[in-house]
Amino acid sequence: MYGFNSVSIDSKGRMALPARYRSNLLSNDETSIIITKDPQYPSLKVYFGSEWSDLSDHLKSLQSLDPIVRKIQWTILGNASVNDFDPSGRMLVLIPSELREYAEINNKRKLCLIGMGNKFEIWEQENWSLRQTGGSLSTEILDVVLPESIKSMSF
Repeated sequence: MYGFNSVSIDSKGRMALPARYRSNLLSNDETSIIITKDPQYPSLKVYFGSEWSDLSDHLKSLQSLDPIVRKIQWTILGNASVNDFDPSGRMLVLIPSELREYAEINNKRKLCLIGMGNKFEIWEQENWSLRQTGGSLSTEILDVVLPESIKSMSF
């Protein structure tokens, strides 16, 4: 599941995943979708149940006495919103208001959905454009030195 998609969000905070991903989701028997904060950018990460299970198990197993690890656990696990998902239906996904606020997508009607292979990212259009042209965002976190236990993980 790759590529850029411009998607709409309705007044209730629901986003429809593009139909072109349906066959992949059906063939992988995906029934849940998890949306959480990106620990580095003002954007959201979207994982399907099978991918989330591996990621969350790994994060839970890390030493939480390390303050950087703990902050990443809080950001990703503590803000996760788990939704039942039916890829044979309308493929609507509710983005909770706290997550919409974090990603600066409140009161927006169009979002950028970026397919990253095994996950998606959701971006506000101006932030995505700025990021693509090398501009910096006021809320991005680039100066954190990650512990070895996290460096090998793919978020």
